[in-house]
Amino acid sequence: MPIDTNFSFAHEHPVGASSPSVPTDFLGLLRGLVGNKPAKQPKRTWKGKGFNLIWRPNFGGEFGPKPFFLELNLTDETLTFTDITGSSGIANRGLLQNGIFLGGVAYLQTINDSFDNSGQHFEPGVWANVPRTTNPKEKPTVVRMGTIPHGTTINLQGKAFKVPKPRFDVASITPFTIGSPDDGKTNLKHFPEEKNIATPSLSRTPLGRVAGLSDAQLANPNLFLSEAIARQAIISTTLLKVTSDTSAAHSVPDTGGGTDNIAFLAGKGLGPTGGPNANSARVTAKFWIEQVKDESGKKFDQLQYTQRVLLDFAGLSWPHITVATLVGQ
Repeated sequence: MPIDTNFSFAHEHPVGASSPSVPTDFLGLLRGLVGNKPAKQPKRTWKGKGFNLIWRPNFGGEFGPKPFFLELNLTDETLTFTDITGSSGIANRGLLQNGIFLGGVAYLQTINDSFDNSGQHFEPGVWANVPRTTNPKEKPTVVRMGTIPHGTTINLQGKAFKVPKPRFDVASITPFTIGSPDDGKTNLKHFPEEKNIATPSLSRTPLGRVAGLSDAQLANPNLFLSEAIARQAIISTTLLKVTSDTSAAHSVPDTGGGTDNIAFLAGKGLGPTGGPNANSARVTAKFWIEQVKDESGKKFDQLQYTQRVLLDFAGLSWPHITVATLVGQ
């Protein structure tokens, strides 16, 4: 499902502004998402497979006997990008400094369950490349703004930079007490559903729907990413690293961003009779734009990502992790 639009920005620049002899690439390192073809408005579609894990709240035994259900999906994904920057860039007029012009890429993400092709995720949004600013004083950043139909909007900010090759950290799936450090070891709350995938549980997706899923992949979904490139030679890699959390030390930038949820998700009051149904509190994501060479020597473009959402309910932050490896079409 491509983004079917010919829209691109054409904003006025200040009179007398200097025009460089070589046009600026407003997209910067986001260029790899869309490439350069067609020349007028580059577009690119990426397709591939992935894995999704989400601890869902469970009211009144609708899905098993516990107050949660661990949903697992092997997935088929399509992710399309369209350059909407236009000739001018996207204008943001300034009061405390001169205006800035962003590069913008519209995206549409669709994810289906590989077992029965059921639709699981639909997300339209925009990636933006933001230049250095003096007020506020910030380094160049990239931004991902997305809308999730369940009732959450995200504004993730961060950096884009070149790396020698992808490096995939462990993605912990263990819930922990709300407000605790998200370090994989503090105030964890373990449940049997985290392991022993072959042991049936009424509070977890049956193994038959995720055939081939290993205990190691369940415990660390980022293994899907490292396994996908195990026999590939990585030629070049661009990393896009973004988060909704600007409270962390050394975050770039250190203001703005965040998540916003509808009333049903955010809730009111405190437990046990009040509080969130499933508030999307924090989101972190890494995207690797790669040029790779496979065992046969064939070169192609590849996009890998890992995303971790913390859903707050029942006094715990529950990880919701999505990963995929996609190939440029």
